[in-house]
Amino acid sequence: MTIDEKKLPRRGPRIIAVANQKGGVGKTTTTINLGTALAAVGKRVVILDLDPQGNASTGLGVERAARTRNSYHLLIGEAALGDVVQETLVPGQSVVPSGVDLSGAEIELAGMENRQFYLKEALKRDAEAYDYVLIDCPPALGLLTVNALVAAQAVLVPLQCEFFALEGITSLINTVEQIRRAFNPVLHIQGIVLTMFDRRNKLSDMVASDVRAHFGETVYETIIPRNVRVSEAPSHGRPVLIYDVNCAGSRAYLHLAGEVLRRERIAAA
Repeated sequence: MTIDEKKLPRRGPRIIAVANQKGGVGKTTTTINLGTALAAVGKRVVILDLDPQGNASTGLGVERAARTRNSYHLLIGEAALGDVVQETLVPGQSVVPSGVDLSGAEIELAGMENRQFYLKEALKRDAEAYDYVLIDCPPALGLLTVNALVAAQAVLVPLQCEFFALEGITSLINTVEQIRRAFNPVLHIQGIVLTMFDRRNKLSDMVASDVRAHFGETVYETIIPRNVRVSEAPSHGRPVLIYDVNCAGSRAYLHLAGEVLRRERIAAA
């Protein structure tokens, strides 16, 4: 299966928050490789690393010394998007790196008026150059994630195929609903993507079945498998689609990008 390249109506940048307050679910890996797959079919993509750990920045090859101007400065209004964005190895894909400054942003934002809207205002100013803004959220439902949800139109939720996979996702869905009602009426869950699926493990099948039974069509058909090449790629500062385009993980992310584009087209119809 190939990615459906039919052009979507141009309605400004599509902002998608990739979020799950549980760590280790493949959130950053999904952000990086979904962005890479979308760029591969001609979409203009910027990945916004809003996680103080900075794993998306590392996975895209941005050295720590090159992160002096980063998502923190964009978030609090000290810099415009064009001042902090960096090109990646992938044509058409850029990144706004994270930085050490971001670790204190939660405390700083807490004392500010309209603290939920800082990222939305920052992106409103000059994100029009992009088709997609993918926000890699931190593994928490604090003010950084709230800013991402207020700025976004949709949420993509990576869900690990392991025991307790559903633990905590109710909190995320409740948070999305609260943000939708209070601050962002267009926000919705675009889809849940099952990650780290191990075909040798019956538990993975059980978890996948349970998630589909609970969430129905919200769950993407594509399942991201456990794959050693996916795990290796970040240490080389490359998306797996660049590191090894023929591996099972790369094929899965290409499939996922195709599903995302189809859902976008249906939503825009």
